Amino acid sequence: MFLKKNKLIAPFLPDNTRIYCIGDVHGCHALLLDLLHKIEHDCLAFLGRKLIIYLGDYIDRGPNSKEVIETLIQHNPDNTECIYLRGNHEQVLLDFLQEESVEKAWLSFGGRATLASYNVAIHKIPTKRSDFTNMQQQLKEKLPETHHHFLAQTTLNYTLGSYYFVHAGIYPRKSLAKQKAKDLLWIRDEFTSYQKHHEKIIVHGHTVSDEPELLANRIGIDTGAYASNILTCLVLENDQQKIIQSIH
Repeated sequence: MFLKKNKLIAPFLPDNTRIYCIGDVHGCHALLLDLLHKIEHDCLAFLGRKLIIYLGDYIDRGPNSKEVIETLIQHNPDNTECIYLRGNHEQVLLDFLQEESVEKAWLSFGGRATLASYNVAIHKIPTKRSDFTNMQQQLKEKLPETHHHFLAQTTLNYTLGSYYFVHAGIYPRKSLAKQKAKDLLWIRDEFTSYQKHHEKIIVHGHTVSDEPELLANRIGIDTGAYASNILTCLVLENDQQKIIQSIH
């Protein structure tokens, strides 16, 4: 289904609502703790509805995936709703745990760091199927059930006001209702290069940029925390947009 209209969407949230949207954490536990502290301080005087929306990719690349997941499970601030979206890295981990054909590519784009954080031993360069099956079994045994449940319960998108929150982006010119999970988790250039407007303003991570990209049709807030030591949070209220960052 292709959209017939392509009108500019003005930013807005319902009255008395504030959203804190956090970009890709990628195992950077210290940055996450610092950013959550800044968020708590920022919203002290706000008495309305507060939401923290995480855009996925909590794991891989950085050194502390296990600690990040534990913090997300335990961190439940008073009078604040938390929404946890799924990133492509969480999807690959879940696939790694389930599929008979073990996903070998995961190790090449960050999986080694996650396995190490859960004390899964990799004694050599894995090449044989039995090597990957062994790692799969170790992870099944060492991944806490609470962590597995958390990852499995993550969702693909969330929408409020004129905003649509998703990990990677959407397939341009296709209705939000018709999007495929693969695109929501993995799309990149075809989405980020699209300059016309969507049904809503798309807030996303996944594609790294040096600075947050606050554009008319999309807002990208993956500032590559694992490499840049900068973790970004987008704050939305009414028609206002601002940025909070943790920088180490």
